Amino acid sequence: MTDDLSKYEALDASRVPRFAGLSTFMRHPHVPDPAELDIALVGVPFDLGILNRSGARQGPAQIREMSRLIRRVNPSSNIMPSGLCKIGDIGDAPINPLSLHDSIDMITAFYADLHGLGVIPISAGGDHLITLPILRGIVHDGPVGMVHFDAHADTFDELFGEPINNGTPFRRAVEEELIDPKRVIQIGMRGTRYSEDDLKFSYDSGMRVVTMDDYEEMGRKAVIEEIRRVIGDRPAYVTYDVDGLDPVHCPGTGVPEPGGLSMRDSQVMLRGLQGLNLIGGDVCEVCPPLDPEGHTAINAANLMFEILCVVADSVTRNRT
Repeated sequence: MTDDLSKYEALDASRVPRFAGLSTFMRHPHVPDPAELDIALVGVPFDLGILNRSGARQGPAQIREMSRLIRRVNPSSNIMPSGLCKIGDIGDAPINPLSLHDSIDMITAFYADLHGLGVIPISAGGDHLITLPILRGIVHDGPVGMVHFDAHADTFDELFGEPINNGTPFRRAVEEELIDPKRVIQIGMRGTRYSEDDLKFSYDSGMRVVTMDDYEEMGRKAVIEEIRRVIGDRPAYVTYDVDGLDPVHCPGTGVPEPGGLSMRDSQVMLRGLQGLNLIGGDVCEVCPPLDPEGHTAINAANLMFEILCVVADSVTRNRT
């Protein structure tokens, strides 16, 4: 166990009311210097990669606010992340709101600095393009595996002639040898498609694609087993686009797709990642203007907490 954890504990809602104090991710302390931490909680307020309904740049702020509701201990695994690791909210990655490409470079450099400090990032977007610069920043020793929850594969070559957008990050990540497609599993695919070839790259490159039709046939337990088989014991990253959820759970997202995952299934699957070698994760595509009351952000915050729990457990296991 890391020494002197008390300084980094999340606030106890039985002692400090959840409506009081500054908004930070899951009420972990704001820590300006990430060098102190094992795990950094980061906002990435970027949505210049979106094709249709924008507003995900405001996602991190709303997720922070709604994450006040989350208490400190996971009810299933009994993991209290701040009892295992030094965890802090380090604020937001820098972006240029008028330049997609400058922003990508700035985000990449920010995460490369975290990686250089040995700090594991867990992030809140922002649109799903943010996962590409995050991976560029933290993957330096060969491609990693990836657990990807989403309604869409995000493996197009280009859209409107632009190869960098929120529909292309994982094709670029394969090409740049950031992720090993044979150690990638995509869960929840179901969105209507531009053509019959929309998922071709995922299949042809060797990714394990679990469509919603597949998911219903296999069942949750079998999908968890498949995740663990595909990922194995080598490093892997977790990314959750909230449109992987059924729209009843995420009205505030840019491309809601009917017939998706439930929050319960998502929580159980994320808990099923415990014991894997995890190097970070993110939750993306929360769009507050489409859900001002914050229902989507509450669910995104809970998904982020589930990722935090299994990553904290992984950091602890790798330390011993």
